[in-house]
Amino acid sequence: MAQREELTRFMKAARARLSPADVGLPAGERRRTRGLRREEVATLAGMSVTWYTWFEQGRDVQLSVPMIERLGRALRLEPKEREFLFALAQHRPPPLSSQLDEEVRPGTQALIDALNIPALVIVEDWTVVGWNRLVQRVFRDYAPLPRAERNLFRILMLGQQYRVDPERYREMARRLTARFKWDYSRTASPEVFDVLIAEMRESSEVFAQCWEAAEIRTHFEDVNTAALPEVGQISFHHTSYAIEEVPGQRLILFAPADAESAEKLRRVAEELRAEVAG
Repeated sequence: MAQREELTRFMKAARARLSPADVGLPAGERRRTRGLRREEVATLAGMSVTWYTWFEQGRDVQLSVPMIERLGRALRLEPKEREFLFALAQHRPPPLSSQLDEEVRPGTQALIDALNIPALVIVEDWTVVGWNRLVQRVFRDYAPLPRAERNLFRILMLGQQYRVDPERYREMARRLTARFKWDYSRTASPEVFDVLIAEMRESSEVFAQCWEAAEIRTHFEDVNTAALPEVGQISFHHTSYAIEEVPGQRLILFAPADAESAEKLRRVAEELRAEVAG
């Protein structure tokens, strides 16, 4: 009952902050209260006034996902407000947005910059959108690369340095593809994946074989190695975490896999800090 009351307050407040001019409607006669009327919201959302009224009043009516999406657009809801509406109306998160949010929030960037381990941020199609200086030093500098060349899946699957050991490469490809399949199944932008999948089928026989397999993975953890001329090989255990603030973004952390790697990474981090300070 409390959630229904909150839904009513939320919908009324969302209506109240909009004027007819905000949504392309004529102002009409003088209004006693500010904001849009219920019938105006219903018209904008393509639903009956009665159904909208019952929904706003908190009655036990079930709206479909497309209808809730239309309501969100009609009321000009921000992404977090859209999530809030779905949580109140359907007690679940909304579907992933059809547009990839590639903006790394200041708080996320501050966090990865403060870490003493490599860290990067990817969006759901595995394009790298954020990184710290240790990623640039240990793996690669993404800054000068155009978006099309910052896809981590493509980099890992097609990079020659990952194919030195064929058996190891095939095992990595199997795990990567199984996780990539899971992300593909959940996306609201399959066309973004389709282009990459078609390219990978043409470029990698191993990918084509893995893609035909039935395996899927809902998470991905592994150990990888980076070779730096000044310190030698550093082994990392990497894992990823969803960024709660931005659905579709994931934070990937690379922690030293052993004491020797931790010492080597510490030296690299100290040298990097000295360069920045100097």
